[in-house]
Amino acid sequence: MDTSVLAIVLFVIGLGMGLLLAGARYLGELRRIAHFLRERDPQSNMRVTAGGAPGVTDLADAVNAELDRGAQARVEALRHQQEFQRDLSSLSHDIRTPLMGAKGYLQLARDEADPDQREQHLDAAAARIDATTELLDQLFAYTKSTDPDLALTVEPVALKPFAEEILLGQYPVFEERGWEPQVAFEDDALTVDADRDALARILTNLVVNALRHGSAAPRISARQEGDRVLLIVSNAIANPGSIDAARLFDRFYQADATRAAAGSGLGLAICANLARAMGMDIAAEVKGDVLAIALAMRASR
Repeated sequence: MDTSVLAIVLFVIGLGMGLLLAGARYLGELRRIAHFLRERDPQSNMRVTAGGAPGVTDLADAVNAELDRGAQARVEALRHQQEFQRDLSSLSHDIRTPLMGAKGYLQLARDEADPDQREQHLDAAAARIDATTELLDQLFAYTKSTDPDLALTVEPVALKPFAEEILLGQYPVFEERGWEPQVAFEDDALTVDADRDALARILTNLVVNALRHGSAAPRISARQEGDRVLLIVSNAIANPGSIDAARLFDRFYQADATRAAAGSGLGLAICANLARAMGMDIAAEVKGDVLAIALAMRASR
């Protein structure tokens, strides 16, 4: 056999053997990684170690990055679950308190001979039952707003008459306080794309929040910025230093850490969830003694 031909044959044989050995090495590393992933305790911090085969290090790094992301997600889920359990415990206290108060007033009314006093006791009991009903309604609304399959019907909504209707629904409270809300729209014909029920819930919660925690009548303004409409609900507040604007939309957040203030701490969280579901942005800012909450919506074409 010619020497050159023999050299070529030997080269090809050597190359084939090298490829076979490399392939066997790769398969061995892949089997080792697969076995590790099958047998690994999901709660452990064990990571894939890289073998000597070229490219396996990149694979091991990618697998370890996914394991780290999964571990972080579990930690976050556990933290949220613990926070939710603590919040529910606080909320259950808020629900029991007015119920116990209502029960006490009903007992007083039962034993009261004076009709006027009995009527006062019954009114006090009814007020506490109404407070409990509001808390439960907010809890239901929050649960609904977190549903990923929440059905929304987005349609054009004329913003100014819609906002005026929301304000009218709170007229008795405004009248009781002697407050006159301000409505300032740059264009009375502003129209936005929104689900009417969801937008009504957002605006109602914003107005109720202003009534409950504000020290003066709220102002509702709106203007168009490009293809977005910015609606702002602002009002003076008595203690601006107690408010963490970055946390206002957190579930169960209340500026009063003692939870002595009225409300469930869910109203603004509901606003944030519903706004997100409709592709809107919502943000809060405290300037001086004024709290302003801005809702950015898509303008109808």
